[in-house]
Amino acid sequence: MKIEKKVLSQYFEKILDGSKKYELRLADWKCEIGDILILREIDESRNYTGRILEKEVTYVLKTKDINLFTPEEVEKYGYQVIGFD
Repeated sequence: MKIEKKVLSQYFEKILDGSKKYELRLADWKCEIGDILILREIDESRNYTGRILEKEVTYVLKTKDINLFTPEEVEKYGYQVIGFD
């Protein structure tokens, strides 16, 4: 399936140059391994710039039902997403 999403310029550029190899998104839409994300760049005013990237989804982690940390730890530290090659 092809899924179109907006990406702010600062993140789009990092995806384009290969230094950002992940996306953190609200899980309010279905995404599966093998899907194609069509990433459309938007500027700070949320206007489309015309640049588009297509990326194949290779991994999906949904966190709603994962209880790795206590609510107190999450409140104190929050989450971080770590990407690697």
